[in-house]
Amino acid sequence: MSAMSPEAMREMRKIAGGSDDPVSTMSRRWDALHETANRLAQMAHLSPGRHLPTTDAFSEMLDHATGWQREVAAQGIDDIDAMMQPGMAALTTLVQRGQDATAPALALWCEFHHARDAVLSAVRPYPA
Repeated sequence: MSAMSPEAMREMRKIAGGSDDPVSTMSRRWDALHETANRLAQMAHLSPGRHLPTTDAFSEMLDHATGWQREVAAQGIDDIDAMMQPGMAALTTLVQRGQDATAPALALWCEFHHARDAVLSAVRPYPA
């Protein structure tokens, strides 16, 4: 998790995203994370996963989410991105050196899926 306040993170996301629509920005980032996860799955010798729910379904969940749910989802996406970027860089370095990256790729893939499930749990609608 970030040591920054939610207000500071919100401002950073607004500046970085360049969009006034936080749902659209989060949906694009969600889709990009899944593209990275598909490359990761290949490194782990797994078939690329279907990201369920789809980007459209994720956007719809965000549309119906409360403010705190969107904040948690945005922070979760930030955290996943912070985990995936250096992880993929390290795995790419291993592959370039001719080393087997299967085990660390599988570990990162599992971490991605656990983190993704946490984000989805945060934005799922609560029963009335």
